[in-house]
Amino acid sequence: MTYVITEPCIGTKDQSCVEVCPVDCIYEAGDQFLINPEECIDCGACEPECPVEAIFPEDEVPDEMESYIAKNEDYFE
Repeated sequence: MTYVITEPCIGTKDQSCVEVCPVDCIYEAGDQFLINPEECIDCGACEPECPVEAIFPEDEVPDEMESYIAKNEDYFE
């Protein structure tokens, strides 16, 4: 499992999550930040730092935002 950044990040791109990530796996990807699933260590440090609640564990992404799982994975292929 990894963490996924979803739609609320678009247009906000607050860097709080980037600053607390111990492995630097969060990248700027145009309109939002994305988490590299191969680098994420599932520590969860980023989730509570997000001011717009855009970060979820992969298995808890809301149904209406599940397309962001593929967006995160596809970006890093």
